[in-house]
Amino acid sequence: MTISAASDVHYDPYDVELNKNPYPMFRRLREEVPLYYNETHDFYALSRFADVNAGLIDKDTFISGRGAILELIKANIAIPSGVLLFEDPPIHDIHRKLLARMFTPRKIFALEPKIREFCARSLDPLVGSGGLDFVADLGAQMPMRTIGMLLGIPEDDQEAIRDYANEQMRTEEGQPMKAASDGMDTGDIFGAYIDWRADHPSDDIMTELLNVEFEDETGTWRKLRREELLTYINVVSGAGNETTTRLIGWAGKILAEHPDQRRQLVEDFSLIPRAIEELLRFEAPAPHVARYVTRDVEYYGQTVPEGNVMMFLIASANRDHRQFGDSSDTFDIHRDARSHLTFSVGTHYCLGSALARLEGRIAMEEILKRFPEWEVDLSDARLSPTSTVRGWDALPARTP
Repeated sequence: MTISAASDVHYDPYDVELNKNPYPMFRRLREEVPLYYNETHDFYALSRFADVNAGLIDKDTFISGRGAILELIKANIAIPSGVLLFEDPPIHDIHRKLLARMFTPRKIFALEPKIREFCARSLDPLVGSGGLDFVADLGAQMPMRTIGMLLGIPEDDQEAIRDYANEQMRTEEGQPMKAASDGMDTGDIFGAYIDWRADHPSDDIMTELLNVEFEDETGTWRKLRREELLTYINVVSGAGNETTTRLIGWAGKILAEHPDQRRQLVEDFSLIPRAIEELLRFEAPAPHVARYVTRDVEYYGQTVPEGNVMMFLIASANRDHRQFGDSSDTFDIHRDARSHLTFSVGTHYCLGSALARLEGRIAMEEILKRFPEWEVDLSDARLSPTSTVRGWDALPARTP
């Protein structure tokens, strides 16, 4: 069923108060209105795991080529070539293969010593200080250094590049993305780096992209055009920062609220990978993703007409008791392994998922080595008001 305007079951991605804790409403959506329609913003939404999972896999009915964010789809703006999240096969597959060769398991796991070094650089000065901020001191630092190193961005410029990437994805309180009205950024800020790398090649993604040759959708073998290079680097820069930053912030809060489980992690680091999966399930950094509907499709006796927007509520699906049992709203590092949707599924499964998991594991090991106990100071914590990702902009904690 869908709802009428009189119902109090609702979801609004721009409602800052609702998004502080959307899970009670997500539960009601799953049980009372599994197909939801928002009249104000004119979109449909699915909230149950099976529906969201199947919808994300159905790349023909729910396409990405008009954007994966509600306001972008509504704006119907031109999407630059190379924005993988906003592309459909066959072009998506061609572009994805180019980046996939740069995110192989061998290349990712070779990063572990450098990631530990970045963590140590951030955390060592805080030992004995009485506190740390999980976001400012680590979450906003280590992922930035890692992806900056991979891309080939000079260390002195990495913070500015991170802030630039974040600005594109985040929104003002209660407002849609600026790109929906201003057009998508084409990554011109990276032009000077590309020019430098053309004359000074190195072992980084930028150099590989400059030199790679591939067969495009017309059957032509060629190198990437400059505008494609800029877009690729822009996409990797943004995606490489946000998820892990949010993951580290949520780890700080959730483990403070579950000290018994935190102590188990301190005693046995082999539990950390499963704890990372539970954190990703329990607090998805990207709570929803949208698609353009290419044909009439039916759910629960109602028809979603072609040309509409379908929003898949990933954070809701990740807490569906049909998939995760009656304790789905409980954080449990011993939960039986079951697939969550935080990294999506199917065509758009996150290329950087292995890197995010590696960064998350190393970050937790390095934090717990130095700070086995902490209490979060929620009076000074700040939850980001953005509609596109959900997590902390600041999460200070007190340590013994």
